[in-house]
This record gives sequence, C-alpha cells and structure tokens, in this order.
Amino acid sequence: MTIRELTPPIGEPLTLAETKAHLRLDTVAEDPLISSLIRTVREHLERETGLALLTRSFRLYLDDWPPSRVIQIVRGPVQTIDAVTVYDAAGMPGEIEVSGFVLDGQARPARLVLPKQPSPGRAMHGIEIDFSAGFGATGADVPDTLKRAMLLHVALLCEFRGAVVADDQPAAVPAGYDRLIAPFRRRGL
Repeated sequence: MTIRELTPPIGEPLTLAETKAHLRLDTVAEDPLISSLIRTVREHLERETGLALLTRSFRLYLDDWPPSRVIQIVRGPVQTIDAVTVYDAAGMPGEIEVSGFVLDGQARPARLVLPKQPSPGRAMHGIEIDFSAGFGATGADVPDTLKRAMLLHVALLCEFRGAVVADDQPAAVPAGYDRLIAPFRRRGL
C-alpha cells in the first residue's frame, strides 16, 4: 500500500500572525523562518499521526484487494472517495462505479468497503483509490489540541534557529508535545 499526495494544502493550519503572537514577535525580519517552521511542524505532526490537517487530495495504490474486502486508508480523516481505478492486464485503466460504497472516514485507520471489487490485471499498483482527507479547508477546522502542539513545537524550533538550519528541522520536540498528540496517533500491534 502506497499513498501519494495529489494536491498540497492551500495554506497552513497556523497563520503567521497567530504564530508570531504566540512567540511574542512583532517584527517582520523572521517571517520567512517562522513560515518555514510552521510548514515543518505540520509535516512532522502529519507523519507522526497519519493525519491530513487541511483537506487535500490523495491517491492510495493497492496491489490487490484485501481478503476481508475492507480497505484500510491510513491517511485521514477521509472526507470523500473521488474515484476508484482498476488496471487490466494490458495496463488499461477502468474506473469502477463507487455508488453504494460504505466509508467510515473518521475511523483510525479509515475503512472503505466497495460493492464491486474486480480483480486487477497488474501485479503492482493495479488499484488506485483517489480520496480527499483532512479536517477542513482552514486552520479553524483543525482541533485546537493539535494547533497548540504545533505552536509549542515552533517555539522550541525557534530556540534552535542559530544551531540548526531550517532544512534540518525538527531538531527536537518540546516537553508535553507527545501528550498533546497522543489521542491522534496511529495505534497498531
């Protein structure tokens, strides 16, 4: 199973203004650095939790259908299923009808059951599922706990700004960060 982001987020869950207010900065000299750190902590949080904070499009690649017929989508929360494509042995795509599907997009991982699951003809990536995932279009839709974790993380990374270049961030996570994101982490055996 592989997931690829098709469209990047339109913005960030934290605005530059709210982040600068949290950091108690009132100059514009460090705006590029702060903007870069906001993106860095969002990407880190999304990797740690499997979440998409802002809604955007993704593509899930499967080699074959799972035996249980329940397809798990580890990037969430899943909002919509946009298309399902199955490739035949000649490599030709065939879009299958997705009406009648059952989606539990809020589950961790999200679960999808399709009414028809025709066999793919390709050995690898014979099935593509396009979906959108995220809490919403703006930072106002993102849970406050996650935004608080991001603000704490940006503050810590600002402390490292002279010691660690922005491209090598995150240098560390702040105390309490793990407790804030714990309810949103992926669980597995």
